Amino acid sequence: MRAGEVSEVSQDYLKAIWSAQEWGGDPMTATELANRFGTTKANVTEVLKRLDELGLITRVPYKPPVLTEQGTAIALSMVRRHRLIETFLVKSLGYSWDEVHDEAEILEHAASDRLIDRIDAFLGNPTSDPHGDPIPGPDGRVDSHTPTLLAEATPGRYQVLRVSDADPVVLGKLAEAGVLPDVALDVVDRTDEAVTVDIGGKQETLDSALAAAVYLDVASSAS
Repeated sequence: MRAGEVSEVSQDYLKAIWSAQEWGGDPMTATELANRFGTTKANVTEVLKRLDELGLITRVPYKPPVLTEQGTAIALSMVRRHRLIETFLVKSLGYSWDEVHDEAEILEHAASDRLIDRIDAFLGNPTSDPHGDPIPGPDGRVDSHTPTLLAEATPGRYQVLRVSDADPVVLGKLAEAGVLPDVALDVVDRTDEAVTVDIGGKQETLDSALAAAVYLDVASSAS
């Protein structure tokens, strides 16, 4: 079964279930899915029941849904579409990185596999999107990382691996501060309320909400 053979709602649920755990988060419960999609828990239960019947998830009472191999393949196909579209919008159409998420959420359902593959080739087969999220390959393979949250980082040198695109306001503030994927920074000081970083000799103090959106490459930290 391919992504185009299931409904847009099913595509969204599978992508959300997979994405929740990509960066070390907990599995999505039915309640969290209801909050994510602005619907009722009863509606979520119906969607999950259909996905289970299609063999795309496994349902266990009182536990979060688990993607099957086929469900994972469709989820990764949708993630690939989303991130390639975001990259195309930024690199080719001049969008800023805080504008592309909602556009990609719409366009990913309309794009064919052929168009996505053409975009991939046109962009030179990028490995990550504008926020640093890895782009799955056509075969569904995707890079995995063991990041450190800036909000939890000890003093030392790091490289920004990824910035969460959940909040465009946060993205805008981090861009102004120069906190972007692949940027090297030094964590100078950290409290419960803020983290002070040094980027190229300029110090920036980021509040806890901003720091919680930044993922650092552990391999690049100084020992």
